[in-house]
Amino acid sequence: MAQAKILVVDDENAIRNLIHRFLSKQDYQVEAAEDGKSALATFESFNPDLVILDVNLPDANGYALCQEMQSRTNVFILMLTSRTDEADKVRAFSQGADDYITKPFSLVELGARIGAILKRQRTVTTAEQQCLVFSGLVIDPVRREVKLNDDLVPLTALEFDLLHFLASNPGRVWRRSDLIQQVWDYEYVGDQRVVDVHIGQIRKKIEIDTSQPALIQTVRGVGYKFESPEMAEEAKA
Repeated sequence: MAQAKILVVDDENAIRNLIHRFLSKQDYQVEAAEDGKSALATFESFNPDLVILDVNLPDANGYALCQEMQSRTNVFILMLTSRTDEADKVRAFSQGADDYITKPFSLVELGARIGAILKRQRTVTTAEQQCLVFSGLVIDPVRREVKLNDDLVPLTALEFDLLHFLASNPGRVWRRSDLIQQVWDYEYVGDQRVVDVHIGQIRKKIEIDTSQPALIQTVRGVGYKFESPEMAEEAKA
């Protein structure tokens, strides 16, 4: 299997070099950039599988750079920032980031996050290839596409994984910790409200009324469940 290619974008030399050395020892192919302009140039020539992207760059906005890069290759993005506000996390995920880690951070955690993101490149097994169809909602795991009433729904990679997992187990209630273990696929040490952020983003894209979601329902005090329209109709009968 080819080594994954990672681009590190951070204007702090110490952090950039630290991450570069760490990832190189993990047998990744690594390139680095200190600003937005050089990051885009390296991005074009290097074609990375994943970008570790600092939010605050001297000549660019990290969120805008995230969108620009993903519009070109749908690359995985791990945002790296000193910001800890919930609003910043929501903004990062809404712009397409696959994960978000705040400074200071441990290299062990960074490595775990990277490994989990890159696992999403895995080949889908035959048993997982079947499309999930719920009324007007179609989830295609091979193309990693979601359509609602024949319109393509723009989901990030992590949003797709979360929706596909919930929809694969309709009616089952999942705790936030269970979803993190199943979908994020590592021992997440951050705030479990990251699940709420992603659920909220998915609801905006597939629910008719986000104040009364019909598909992804909140089970108070526990977590979330996916309720298919067919199951809801049977329950009413």
